[in-house]
Amino acid sequence: MAHENFSFRKTHECSGGRARCGILTTPHGKIHTPNFVFCGTKGAMKSISTADLRATDAEVMLSNTYHMMLQPGADMVVKNGGLHKMLGWEMPMLTDSGGFQIFSLGHGGVANEIKGRRNFSHHCKRTLLEITEEGASFRSYIDGTKHMLTPEISVQVQRKLGADLILAFDECTPFHSSRDYTARAMERSHRWELRSLDEFAKCNDGSQALYGIVQGGIYEDLRKESANFVSQNDFFGQAIGGSLGGTKEQMHEIVAMVSKFVDCSRPTHLLGIGGIGDIWNGVKNGIDTFDCVHPTRLARHGGALCVPFLNTGGEFININNASFRGDISPIDDNCDCYCCRNFSKSYIHHLFKAREMLGGQLLTVHNVRFMVRLMATIRRSIENETFIDEYRKWTALNFKNCQN
Repeated sequence: MAHENFSFRKTHECSGGRARCGILTTPHGKIHTPNFVFCGTKGAMKSISTADLRATDAEVMLSNTYHMMLQPGADMVVKNGGLHKMLGWEMPMLTDSGGFQIFSLGHGGVANEIKGRRNFSHHCKRTLLEITEEGASFRSYIDGTKHMLTPEISVQVQRKLGADLILAFDECTPFHSSRDYTARAMERSHRWELRSLDEFAKCNDGSQALYGIVQGGIYEDLRKESANFVSQNDFFGQAIGGSLGGTKEQMHEIVAMVSKFVDCSRPTHLLGIGGIGDIWNGVKNGIDTFDCVHPTRLARHGGALCVPFLNTGGEFININNASFRGDISPIDDNCDCYCCRNFSKSYIHHLFKAREMLGGQLLTVHNVRFMVRLMATIRRSIENETFIDEYRKWTALNFKNCQN
């Protein structure tokens, strides 16, 4: 299948490792990899406009198929000129297939499991009704109406949304799934991905490129089989999805394991992961792009990203803490964002205590810019052949679960 308006070119590879820099070209511009995809889940970045997002030098954002098809609806997005025009964002965009949200809600919330966090939650209202060979039926979390999402419908909706990079429809299995069920779900996902490819080919006009998704849970043989399946089919890129284990340590091990099996000539995306240590580990293992709501969600609750604390493993400060009440220094002396150039920790602490929305907005600007600067630091270290030194500097003393 032709992807004439898309390309992925590796520009530098670390000697003796998988970390690499590249340029992912789309009709709406270039993405310099490794890079971070910021989440505008429901068609908006929370607490930051697309104009302010662009001012941070962010290059790419995503929107969510599941949410956008329910509200405002794909046809309304078309009426507004597509996601790029509707959001006022003329840079590259990605949409996921909607599968993660369906199955996360259906299983009672599996995001913690996929991200390797122990505090698994099973208290969400379950909206998944049935999984069949055709697809997944579910009830809208908005009004309870019944919907069906199939590979064909997912691709059709993503076509209407108009993102540059789109994902095949798959089933996202949680950590507690048995090996037998994980294998059957993976095989069904492969059949769904082939149907996604077929539907994509019917209306491929060169404006979008399709990623396949590697499933298989925590099982090495299944991950290898799934990676081979994606590699043997005509996807532009590949994404690593599904459960990545029950702990951070296991997640890093699985990412390292899967990265050995994927087609290294294609861009590789790690779905839903955005912790600092997780990004360094992913890049070390050849991951090109990441996405996660972590930076913006953290900001709304008073968390400001910073260089990890030695010995403690912390990667953010909580501006709500009383110790910042009289601290007139910026969040980060080395950060050039609007927040750090103009305001003190004391002022932002006051904003949160006063429940002023501006506090969350300023920390969002800082956290987004922090992630942009982090990814630029990673790219420079790869280009300068100092990646291992930087990796150790950022992780070896700070994240005990990151092993070289």
